[in-house]
Amino acid sequence: MQRDLTWIEKAELMTMLFLHGMALAAWFVPLGAILESANLRSLIPFAFGAAAIAALTSPLFFGAMADRTLSPLKVLRLTSLGSAIFAAIVGWQLESGATPSLILLGIQLQSLMSVPTNSLSGSIVFSRLTNSQRQFGSIRALGTLGWMAGCWLVSLLQVDNSPKSFYLSAALWIILILFTFVISPGPTTSNGTVSKLTLRERFGLDALVLLKNHDHRVIFLTATLVAVPFAAFYPYTPAHLSDLGLQSISALMSLGQVAEMGIMFLIGGILTHWRLKWVILLGLGFGVVRYSLYAFDTAIPLLAGITLHGLAYTFTQISTQIYLAKGIDAAWRTRAQALLSMLTAGVGNLLGYLFTGLWLYFCESDNGINWRLFWGGLSLLVFLVFVYFAMNYRGQESEREYQQ
Repeated sequence: MQRDLTWIEKAELMTMLFLHGMALAAWFVPLGAILESANLRSLIPFAFGAAAIAALTSPLFFGAMADRTLSPLKVLRLTSLGSAIFAAIVGWQLESGATPSLILLGIQLQSLMSVPTNSLSGSIVFSRLTNSQRQFGSIRALGTLGWMAGCWLVSLLQVDNSPKSFYLSAALWIILILFTFVISPGPTTSNGTVSKLTLRERFGLDALVLLKNHDHRVIFLTATLVAVPFAAFYPYTPAHLSDLGLQSISALMSLGQVAEMGIMFLIGGILTHWRLKWVILLGLGFGVVRYSLYAFDTAIPLLAGITLHGLAYTFTQISTQIYLAKGIDAAWRTRAQALLSMLTAGVGNLLGYLFTGLWLYFCESDNGINWRLFWGGLSLLVFLVFVYFAMNYRGQESEREYQQ
């Protein structure tokens, strides 16, 4: 049997996730506000869409890395280095007044480097755990804390609306790279058979056979559909905060992670005692309330809505991931997770960034953005997903297997 992790090994993994969360947050959270300040509002949906495009291509990227039998730790160093370089380049482009097309190209290249680091860091952690259900939650919570710390640091340095935030992100990526040399290499994920995987398998598309099961189909479709309105959170919440005259925007955006961090420690127990259907409906309900609070267009309800982000995200996305890890045959779990990632982070988010950008355009007038209409419309979309899931998910046989 594999031995338990020592406290030093756990501390190494926690610190890695903490630094990784900081580097990601210092780039992703202020992105919309920075483009807004640079008079590049029209670029915002395409800039965030770059991350969704990267999510669509990352499975192929991982397959190529596996074929070369590189360990996830080494690939993490390479992608972190690329993230640091392109983050600095985008910061320089914005300061020097580069054309929007060149800035968007830089953002796309940075996204192609940074998006795969999520799965890479997860692979590094899971390869060292002896009991993922018991150990992962507390370790993963440090990633959320790191995200919060990255937001706080951006606001503390007063670079919420400045390209200098990207230089900060680049520095944090470099610190992460240096720290990875402290971590033991660990086992490689390649077993000599990875090179035989087809393109279809690397994208998880062979897992489409799971959609023949009614409840699996509803779960995948619900996660994809709700990703569309949820995609508006990071691009446009900072702009709304600015319009209301609030400062320290990145720090305020971290309120959602406060709730998320607490729920991460409880989600396992909640799913043990509650039916999955009620957990996901609760998450969708929080999503409806969150955007409804936004639609009041005043500071306190907006901040309350931001806080609900962590609950909406955890009860929908994280519970869905746990469902796939426990409720689907072991031979299909990895591919099912790959398919979920492609459908939500790829298809759902890409459609969401483009749709919400178009919806914002229709909500604009000479007097500015009609935030009540914008968020009210998105709240209605989340409610329609709520109704779809409530009417179509059965969850009897699959949940008995899931709770065993």
